[in-house]
Amino acid sequence: MAFPHPLDQLREPEILIARDVVIQAWPGETIHFRSMYLQEPSKSSLKRFLEAEHAGNQDAALCPPRTAFMQYDVLHADKTYEYVESTVDIALKKELDREIFDCTRQAPLTMEEMKWFYEVCNASPIFQEAVAKFKLPEGYQVEIDPWPYGGLDPKDPDIRYIQALCFAKDHRNGNLDSNHYSHPLPIIPVMDIHKKEIIRIDKLATGGTDDGIAYDTYSLSPADHCRASEYIPELMDIKLRTDLKPLNVIQPDGPSFKVGNGNLVEWQKWRFRVGFNPREGVTIHDVHYDGRSTFYRLSISEMTVPYGDPRPPFHRKQAFDFGDGGAGRAANNLSLGCDCLGAIKYLDFVSIDPSGNPSVSRNVICIHEQDSGIGWKHTNFRTDRAVVTRYRELVVQFVITLANYEYIFAYKFDQAGAITLETRATGILSVVNIDPGKTSPWGNVVSPGALAQNHQHIFCARIDPAIDGDNNTVFREQSLPMALDPKTNPYGNGYKVVSEPVTKSTGFNASPENNLIVKISNTNILNPISGKPVSYKFTPPPTQLILADPRSIVAQRAQFAKHHVWATAYKDPNSDVVLWSVFAFTHNPRVEDWPVMPMEKIELQFRPADFFNRSPALDVPGSQNMTSVRVGEDECC
Repeated sequence: MAFPHPLDQLREPEILIARDVVIQAWPGETIHFRSMYLQEPSKSSLKRFLEAEHAGNQDAALCPPRTAFMQYDVLHADKTYEYVESTVDIALKKELDREIFDCTRQAPLTMEEMKWFYEVCNASPIFQEAVAKFKLPEGYQVEIDPWPYGGLDPKDPDIRYIQALCFAKDHRNGNLDSNHYSHPLPIIPVMDIHKKEIIRIDKLATGGTDDGIAYDTYSLSPADHCRASEYIPELMDIKLRTDLKPLNVIQPDGPSFKVGNGNLVEWQKWRFRVGFNPREGVTIHDVHYDGRSTFYRLSISEMTVPYGDPRPPFHRKQAFDFGDGGAGRAANNLSLGCDCLGAIKYLDFVSIDPSGNPSVSRNVICIHEQDSGIGWKHTNFRTDRAVVTRYRELVVQFVITLANYEYIFAYKFDQAGAITLETRATGILSVVNIDPGKTSPWGNVVSPGALAQNHQHIFCARIDPAIDGDNNTVFREQSLPMALDPKTNPYGNGYKVVSEPVTKSTGFNASPENNLIVKISNTNILNPISGKPVSYKFTPPPTQLILADPRSIVAQRAQFAKHHVWATAYKDPNSDVVLWSVFAFTHNPRVEDWPVMPMEKIELQFRPADFFNRSPALDVPGSQNMTSVRVGEDECC
């Protein structure tokens, strides 16, 4: 196919065209570009193309127009600004629409704004005055971690703010990777981004359980009672293990998957496309298994991290890592043999710099296969013959770093028709200073002088199904007890399975006591064996929802975190349904999470339910791995 696929990322010439259209639309003005990426075609137009594509007709005439979605600031000569979003038709070289936002709406932060913070702090008299009051050990310098400002307080004007947590870093070792988080300082500078000015310094409470909300308990030597906590090998005060032998993933014949133009992935019976954008990171499109449609689009739509320390200004310590920062912007450049193992295909992401020129981020997605234990097995106890297959998965993974935390997201496709979304959290805890010898109800002291505050990581996955086509219906299925009844349940062992359709947009919660399962069904197609509609199902993870008071700014900014599942109508006027799955880690830190947190993970699995006529993994061959060896006293491994 010579022309770009409608789901291809914008190519560099297309980015330059869109940039020039916007610049020409604002003659004489200065444009500061924030982001630019493919505006996905409307569902109706894209579906027409995809249907033709699957029928073998790749006709450019059916291809929807290529459009770029752009976010940028217009800086006027009088130093006022406007935040603008535009859509540009690449072929027509024309701006299709434009929306200008006032100060009550805020665009995501950019790396450039965070860099400004460093420069402004270094030049700010009030910041330097605040820092000068501290008596830091010789060789220590102040480091700052820019953070979203959080929700505005009622008294705050509509200004674009950014705040920062401050730390003291030991520069005496000369290592740029030394861990500065172990020496937190009790101040937060706040900057007016557009004025590029530090407008105030917020003092932080450092007291313990008996101090309540008190702000002047810290000494002017707040780093003296802290202790260095290094995690990079050359600075650690412990030796690395020497008894860990290599464990290799070897694929001598290469991988079983292939990736074609337009990031088309084909593996076993799966066929789908991989997208990427600055907000969501990886997106999965047009998913088919053995020629049958399963999902139109999968992504992570948002995550928020509210902290539970009620002492102001910690009530503003709430990140929206997709909305405020952008998962795609924060994506790591993955390393061969480290982030993924085996035979790996890497994909790049083309973004833009502040001038609107293309900027390529290398290796932000890795695709590989992994063994995940036994897939299925049965032993005939009469003959002792066992038939066993391995559970192999195809993994599409990306990793983001947002200041102190890392998040690993993986879409895993298996040989039994299931898709698992795996989310892992790791990295370094966000800590604040606490006075010597004190403890706090709002967190845990993980290192001398370092209080890791209690917090939550709340994620939301967006699920746009296409179970054997459109017009899918969502059902809530529960397993409920039955009363003992002489006629219907004479011995009381029976239970009933109740399935109810979700007929309007609503939210509801996980219910492990009732085994709540969400089924996405195509009621127009019945399974010939069971007579039930073909479906996919998932069990909502029964994780804790947002703990902040519903009246709080924190909770009002995170309305999605009120329920485990939302079912909504698609934005275009049709009968499609979109599901949103909300799951969370409530993270009350442990000392074992310091200085780097061992990963925690949650999995959300979409499994076929009466979609096939028998097990789709029945044709997976069982094979004995000939590189495996016995380990014994006299045997070499």
